[in-house]
Formats: sequence, C-alpha cells, structure tokens
Amino acid sequence: MFSTTTYQNRRNTLRENVPSGILLFMGNIENPINFEHNTYPFRQDSTFLYYFGLSVPSLVALIDVDENREIIFGNEATIDDLVWTGPQESISKKAERVGVREVRPMGELANYIKQAVTSDRTVHYLPAYQSANKLQLSELLQVNYNALTASAPFIRAVAAQRSIKEDQEIVEIERAVAVSTEMHLLAMRLAKQGMKESEVVSAVQAFAANKDCPLAYPPIITIHGQILHNQVRSNALKSGDMVLIDAGAETAMGYAGDLTRTFPVSAAFDSRQRAVYQIVLDALTAARAELRPGTSFKSVHLHAAKVLVEGLKGIGLMKGDTEEAVRAHAHTMFFQCGLGHLMGLDVHDMEDLGEQYVGYTDEEPKDTLTFGLKSLRLGKALEPGFVLTVEPGVYIIPELIDHCKANKQYLDFINYDELEKFRDFGGIRLEDNFLITPNGHQLLGPDLIKSIDDVENYRAQYV
Repeated sequence: MFSTTTYQNRRNTLRENVPSGILLFMGNIENPINFEHNTYPFRQDSTFLYYFGLSVPSLVALIDVDENREIIFGNEATIDDLVWTGPQESISKKAERVGVREVRPMGELANYIKQAVTSDRTVHYLPAYQSANKLQLSELLQVNYNALTASAPFIRAVAAQRSIKEDQEIVEIERAVAVSTEMHLLAMRLAKQGMKESEVVSAVQAFAANKDCPLAYPPIITIHGQILHNQVRSNALKSGDMVLIDAGAETAMGYAGDLTRTFPVSAAFDSRQRAVYQIVLDALTAARAELRPGTSFKSVHLHAAKVLVEGLKGIGLMKGDTEEAVRAHAHTMFFQCGLGHLMGLDVHDMEDLGEQYVGYTDEEPKDTLTFGLKSLRLGKALEPGFVLTVEPGVYIIPELIDHCKANKQYLDFINYDELEKFRDFGGIRLEDNFLITPNGHQLLGPDLIKSIDDVENYRAQYV
C-alpha cells in the first residue's frame, strides 16, 4: 500500500475534475467457483485500489463531492467469520491508512443513495464488469439491469488521472517486469523436446508465486503461436517447433508486467523462422524509435506494419507498394491485432472503462469496423507518464489464408503461392514494456534477450 497522502491526493484531484455529485466506487466480491465458500482468488477492482487502496472483498466507497464526505461501506467480521479466518484488522483501521475516517455498515448504503436520488443529485458510477456489482447498482439506483449507463465525466476523469503514472507506480511496474523477465528466462532454460506446454506453464506460475506475485493474466505458452490468445497447453514440444510465451507477473499491489518472447525448441531457429523472427524484431525496433510525446500510437502501429510489409516482401510473401498495402490493410494477413496497449494496475490498463475513453479521443475515435484496426486498443497521442506495451508479430493462420483467397482479397499484395508453403509456420511475437518520458521513452525492467544470436546462445546452453 502507498502512503495515506497518496490516496488522499488522488481523491482530491478527482474531486477537482468531477466537481459535483456522488462518485460511487464498487469494490469486487469473492466469486464462487462451484459453491459459495469455494471461491476464485480475489482481485480487487483496480480503480477502487487506485483511490482507496484496500484489497478487501465486499466494499463500496463513495466520495460525496457536494457534502465533502468520503465513506467506505462494508461489514466488519462477525465472531462466526473469525472462527474460520482468525483475527482480522477492522475495516475502520484499514480505512484510516488510506485517509478515510467514515466507515458505515453496508446496509446503510441503499438509504444514502436513495436520499441522493430523491434530492435530484447525480450519482456517478463506472462501468461494472462483475454481475454482482451490476445487480447491486441496479438495486441502489432503481434502474433496470440492462439500462445502467455509466457516467462519462467520471470515466474521463479516472482515465485521465490513471493514465499518467506516478514515480512510485513506475517502481511497482518495474518490479513486475523484472519478475516477468525471470519467468521468461526460466522458460527458455526449461523447455525441451518431449515436454508438455503445461509443464512450462506450471514452472512459470511457481516461479512467480515464489516471488509473492500472482500472474497478471493467464499465460500463453504454446507451440501454436498463430493462435493469438491460445490457452491450450496439452501439446508436446518437438524439434523444429517454436515456443511463444506471453506471460507477466503482477505485484502484490496489483501492478502488471507483460512480455512476450518466441524461441526455438531446438538450439537454433531454422532458416524460415530466423527470417521471420528478424522481421518482427525489426518492427519492434522501428516502433520503439517512434515512441515520444505527441506521436499518436496509431501512427506507430502503422509504421510497424510498414516495416513488417517490407520484410515480408523481402522473403517473397508480400509484393507491391508498401504504403498501398498498408492502406489496403493487406498486412493484416500476417498482423491481425494491435501493436500494444496501456499497462498499469491492469495488464490492459482500464479496459473496463472502455477503449474509446482510455485509448482514443472524441476528435479521433476508435475504428471499430476495420479488421486489424478494430483490435488496436490504443491510438491517441502519447503523453509523458504513459506506460504501454509494443508487441508486433507475424501470425500465419491457415483459416485466414483460405478465407481471403476465397474472397479474392489482397491479390495485389499477397503472394498466395509462396504463402501456402508457410501454412504450418505458426506465429512469432515479441513484446516489451515502455514508459513515455518528456523527451522520448524508457524501456521498463531488465532488457530481456531478444536478438537471434542472444536467444540461440542462451538456448544452446540448456537444450
């Protein structure tokens, strides 16, 4: 937990940006797996953590801007609870550490909100992603579950504030990235022909747990890197395969790391793998060079796409004018997703608030229709204090090849005859994390090996 003044200052800043009404913060509950008392690991809502710092289930907090009050609603543990959990610090004591002096039982929340609504006061709330919170909001506000409409001014204020990372947040993120780096190196040391993907996953999870870090998201560790979010872990590693590992740790305070590397199961890449890997690495290097305040991330994404096209032309998979190919979105045959996203208390930072508010502006809205661009989570101009990922890739998806050929797409730019020879290739992604600084950018965490020589030399010690 950060200092008391950190949370007080954050809430004071928020008040200035939403100057009237009640700001409602829905904490998360413990969600049951298959019955009430067998729950998934608890993870507090990130905006609740940002402003109130308490990783405790079943809390709701509010800032009453009009009456200058801050209240946390929650029920203290009963003797029945303590029999199972042991002694617990009171919610009141916890609240003091984040500068909140007023704590009330949860049963009083409904009346507080009812009085506010009756008085025609505005109750601001954020989009709810847990069903329990949607139901509670519906009951509190007497609004149909499907008619809940979050407060745009509240969302904008939170997104603007959380996007600019404090120095102490950067320290936490660097810690998460450092653990993530060691997770990746462990996978590179451990992976051997005949092992199951699940064995590598288990080792990575255990390493993070031994560092008191949960994982920031379910790890992707697969020999089928062309499946962007592959969660199948039953394949055995074979000579000639590549392992794509997308895995990141989360600190105890909730800050994430998010790295991806691709390496050969054998001691070295084969000639095709080496060529495509270098193309992806060139795109990452070129994109990184563009990171600076004032540059739109959409333009960085498109710049990386052009580098990918140039490289793919060089090995005969693409043809034609590079600029025209990217304008026609022909690069999406190989690069179907966005180049990166904001990162912080969430691995996809504030995605629950809506990408239009977090990654774009009213003047330059998100393209929600174009294949490729609709998956770009961040497009707006970069600012000092942003933390983001850069993760270009090349993914050979047989089903996409067949679909585009059947519809005669990209005929001026794709060498389909050559591409057919790559149907079994798989996918390669490389991903690093960056802070935007006043004069450019800073790589976060240790510089995890990624050149072909470095990866092969490292692997050769353990294969």
